[in-house]
Amino acid sequence: MDFNNKVSKIINSSIELKKKVLEECKNDIILCGHKLAEIFRKGGKIILCGNGGSAADAQHIAAEFVIRYRSSFPRPALPALALSVDPSIMTAGGNDIGFENTFARAVEAYGKAGDALIGISTSGNSENVFKAMLKAKELGIISIGLLGSEGGKIADLCDCKVIVPSYDTARIQESHIMIGHIWCQMVEEILFLKE
Repeated sequence: MDFNNKVSKIINSSIELKKKVLEECKNDIILCGHKLAEIFRKGGKIILCGNGGSAADAQHIAAEFVIRYRSSFPRPALPALALSVDPSIMTAGGNDIGFENTFARAVEAYGKAGDALIGISTSGNSENVFKAMLKAKELGIISIGLLGSEGGKIADLCDCKVIVPSYDTARIQESHIMIGHIWCQMVEEILFLKE
């Protein structure tokens, strides 16, 4: 099977979506980046959650904040936590209170007013992310959506959000990690760049 055309098509579709994100989402990306920097500046932490590839993206972004985004940019650690990293909590929650409630329970345990929750969902309708965002609202935690499709039901719960304008899960996830990287760079430069 010849993959020349298929590979070209995949890469070009990723490029085209990123151009669309630039045109349609740039202001939202910047607004959310400033909000994240403000959370850290005031001593808050960032909590992240998502399912599947979005769980991996949550962990990736958390690692960039805690460890560093760029080795050429030394700075202190920033407090960030991905809720999917503890299998004991995830399996106890799934068994005892239902998988759809597990992230909300973790937000209740770890979150406080002055923190932010980044909910990542390519459809905008992941029930466990939705319930986590509801819990965040209840606790006075800033809700930031990293979404796709048309934003789904999670969009209405967000204090700020970026909705990647696509229905293609893989392409949305590629854009999500790019946006996460932009946020990391913004935060580093807002908080630590000495001009």
